[in-house]
Amino acid sequence: MAIITLTSDWRNGDYYVGAVKGKILSYDTSINIVDISHNITAFNVMHAAFILTNCYKEFPDGTIHIIGVNSVLTSKRALLIIEKDKQFFLCSDSGFPGLMFPDEELKVYRFNVKDGTGDTFMSLNLFVEIAFKIIKGNQLGEFANLCTDYEKQFPLLPTIDKNLINGSVVYIDSFSNAICNITRETFEQIGQEKPFEIFVQSNHYTIDKISNTYADVATGELVAIFNSTGLLEIAMVNGPAAELLSLKINSTIRIKFFDRAENNELLLSGE
Repeated sequence: MAIITLTSDWRNGDYYVGAVKGKILSYDTSINIVDISHNITAFNVMHAAFILTNCYKEFPDGTIHIIGVNSVLTSKRALLIIEKDKQFFLCSDSGFPGLMFPDEELKVYRFNVKDGTGDTFMSLNLFVEIAFKIIKGNQLGEFANLCTDYEKQFPLLPTIDKNLINGSVVYIDSFSNAICNITRETFEQIGQEKPFEIFVQSNHYTIDKISNTYADVATGELVAIFNSTGLLEIAMVNGPAAELLSLKINSTIRIKFFDRAENNELLLSGE
């Protein structure tokens, strides 16, 4: 059974989601349609890439992902088809490949469209049409051109200095937990098991340990963990951390590591 997933900024209250599902089912009523998210921030391709990056590998081979974010197509913005890990990603040429697969070799195909079609809802028509070409077994090269000159955007990376990591919030989940662009690998490489402090927004909010679970600290306290995606997460046990600390996308999260001698001096001075 073929699987098509939908990720969009359409919101569930509009007719767009229903229209696309109806269009898919008009081709084949046996298609399994999976809603990944329709609450992507409007036009925010980086947000869509983050969501899909952290869930697509759970889907079986052959899954087709339609990304209806910033998806208006013109002669200057083509439809792209990314073939990766035996799955397919349909998106506009607006930076998605590099945001989702920044350091990986990709097969990217371009399907050009003509201006003046009057079609403002390409996800309904062209995206679904291309999805079914793939389902029918058509080779991508039969209807699209392999390309390398697509628009390239890349995820925001933390800046690193000796004993210092300056990261930023890249996602705030539905529990108001703030997920940062600092990986466990980067933390361990720079920290080398040194004492540290995580500064959240300002020096008024600090965390000096990484917990294994939320339950490692008391209710209402801040906790730092490396979550299932391997990224640093700032949370508050049974509380909305991002909301209470005014954390937003791109808010700064800073980690300072201390040499042992320096840390002992701080402890003796009471700082």
